[in-house]
Amino acid sequence: MHSIKGRIFVLGDDVDTDQILPGYAMAEPSDRLGQFALAGVEGLDFAEKMQAGDIIVAGRNFGCGSSREQAPLALKQSGVALIVAVSFARIFRRNAINIGLPVFSADIVDSVKSGDIIEADLTRATITLANGEIKQFEAISENTLKTLEYGGLIPRVREELGIKSEQED
Repeated sequence: MHSIKGRIFVLGDDVDTDQILPGYAMAEPSDRLGQFALAGVEGLDFAEKMQAGDIIVAGRNFGCGSSREQAPLALKQSGVALIVAVSFARIFRRNAINIGLPVFSADIVDSVKSGDIIEADLTRATITLANGEIKQFEAISENTLKTLEYGGLIPRVREELGIKSEQED
């Protein structure tokens, strides 16, 4: 969990939840939302190009718009390993962490291009760019890292309270 390496998709500023998961996809079964991830970004063809472990790099205010909690779930189901953005809409960021989808605030959008391979070390708060340059950013809180290590808030609380998951019954 501490280090995530992958190919990137670069997006701009103000990617909203309608672009991340269009309204028409809300009628789909929840386990199929990943097929519609970023379908609202014209010309991206994300579903066709996406490979498990890919990373999204974006500008400011990623996840703005409605508080559609299914938006980060669609990205996680599609195989997105990490989202790096200059900034996140507060509710989107919290929803992503709660489901175990790592999000990292860092301004690298002007230093990369789609298809580059980058590596983010969440513990050290560094990102190694495709050219080998290492950029340092503000660290993620220990509490957030711990939630991500458990795979989200519910698995963390279950473990800390000693409650078995439904799969263990």
